[in-house]
Amino acid sequence: MKLNFRVLGEGHPLIIMHGVFGSSDNWQTLGKVFAENYKVYLVDMRNHGNSPHSDEFNYQLMVEDIIELMKDEDISEAHILGHSMGGKVAMHLSAKYPDYVSKLIVVDIAPKHYPPHHQMIFEGFHAVDLATLKSRKEADDQMSQVISNLGVRQFILKNLDRKKDGTFQWKLNLRAIEGAIESVGAGMDSEVNYHGSVLFLGGSKSDYIKSEDHSLIKSLFPAAKIKMVEGAGHWVHAERPKELGEEVLQFLAS
Repeated sequence: MKLNFRVLGEGHPLIIMHGVFGSSDNWQTLGKVFAENYKVYLVDMRNHGNSPHSDEFNYQLMVEDIIELMKDEDISEAHILGHSMGGKVAMHLSAKYPDYVSKLIVVDIAPKHYPPHHQMIFEGFHAVDLATLKSRKEADDQMSQVISNLGVRQFILKNLDRKKDGTFQWKLNLRAIEGAIESVGAGMDSEVNYHGSVLFLGGSKSDYIKSEDHSLIKSLFPAAKIKMVEGAGHWVHAERPKELGEEVLQFLAS
């Protein structure tokens, strides 16, 4: 699958992968910061953003999508950064193709199993009547009936796309993602590991990386450093971009 991506800057490649329901746009602000030192690839994962849709949606395929992109771009080795679902892709990629990875950065996700917990997000999507929708404001009003948090609604509504005929559609492949959401939460095989340089960055207010997860992280990624970004929840890059950016640049330069 040929993924949609944008390139910023020059230097050693840094490939950035977003989380589920996200897109490359989520990392545009930090991408510009990183582009002062690196050639940054902001990627739309399959079934997200402007990348192609497929009924098949799992980590093995998403890893192969990134490897295909690297081969197409003649990238023999890159820094790999992934948030949440993108972080799981990054972990799987490093374990299967370690020679393609210079340094690995995983943002607010551990290699463990997470039970499905996105029901409210799906309800938000389904609350919007695309067939009769006239405006983004109307979509927000409909979604607010099930999701009170404005920030969450704004994040979801980044996926709303107005077609040339004036009607609306979701950019992402909602059906495929909803059908595969259990596999998105799957843990990694305990026999798989990566011995290269790794930084796990969690949000101090998020419960995705807990202190009891550190031993699992270290068992699969023996060289891993684990740091928490103070004051950040799960969307660390949106809530504490300056702090996350500094941690990433310091790690890559070390």
